Amino acid sequence: MIKVEWLYWLIGLVFVVMAVQMAMDRSNPKRWTSAAFWGLLGLTFPYGTGVANATAGNGGWTLPAEPLGVAVLALIVLAGFNFLGKGVPVTTTGEQREAAAARLGNKIFVPALTIPLVAIVCASVLDESGLFETGKATLLGLGLGCVAALVVGMLVTGEKKLSVPIHSGRSMLEAMGSALLLPQLLAVLGSIFAAAGVGDQVGDIMNKVLPDDSKYFAVLAYCVGMFLFTVIMGNAFAAFPVMTAAIGWPVLIQQMHGNEPAVLAIGMLAGFAGTLCTPMAANFNIVPATLLELKDQYGPIKAQLPTGIALLGCCTVIMALFAF
Repeated sequence: MIKVEWLYWLIGLVFVVMAVQMAMDRSNPKRWTSAAFWGLLGLTFPYGTGVANATAGNGGWTLPAEPLGVAVLALIVLAGFNFLGKGVPVTTTGEQREAAAARLGNKIFVPALTIPLVAIVCASVLDESGLFETGKATLLGLGLGCVAALVVGMLVTGEKKLSVPIHSGRSMLEAMGSALLLPQLLAVLGSIFAAAGVGDQVGDIMNKVLPDDSKYFAVLAYCVGMFLFTVIMGNAFAAFPVMTAAIGWPVLIQQMHGNEPAVLAIGMLAGFAGTLCTPMAANFNIVPATLLELKDQYGPIKAQLPTGIALLGCCTVIMALFAF
């Protein structure tokens, strides 16, 4: 049986290998601290398995959680005080890339399409085969798809050295920086908010503020709340449990008998509208600007802002007219 922990260990190994490359890259003025950040992050993956075993009482090795917490604080210091840098990537010339693009044509998309194809096969065909850990077929399929895409990409391009895609991945890692971790951290923040009862507190406030039996005000509060919480937290999935526990479920569904799928799906879409308008959604709005070397770091947000606001308005109107 293939376990999901094996995938996490592989991810950690990739970070460690890239950290070694960074330490050896003399063109990076912050090579040692950059290597420390990514190497420490990579080591947290296998170490986290021991912490999880100790917490859940599973078999295998057990490790204390305190060093992991210290490692997280060290990562915060390294990223927060701008100790991450990037070297000069060793790459082909523009003419060489144009020639390769002309030679490969649409075959260049084959590796990218390999990832979802393998993930779908694992989730739909191999889920009940006993090959994967129970309930983890989709996640493992995604990981296997990435490995398969690497192999396919090397075959399509004719690349024979594994170090070449690893160096390219390391250059992208350096360009993205610590923003790469922001979606995971924001998702955890949503879980913390839900466990702390933030949704209940917001619900109490809304019950005092909203007029009785005012469907339109409740719909407006839910959609705008999803939008604003997503702007703050950078992730609609993090905002969803908070606002749904506060307004979506108790007010719109239980009190006003709204259609459950319609209310929740449109509410989530209102949250996605907030994703278009926030730098906290770094993987959507900040990382692309960095990778494309745009002069204005917030250019994507400025371009998407009218669409996000218009989408929020559409979600509010559609929910008010068709979800009840």
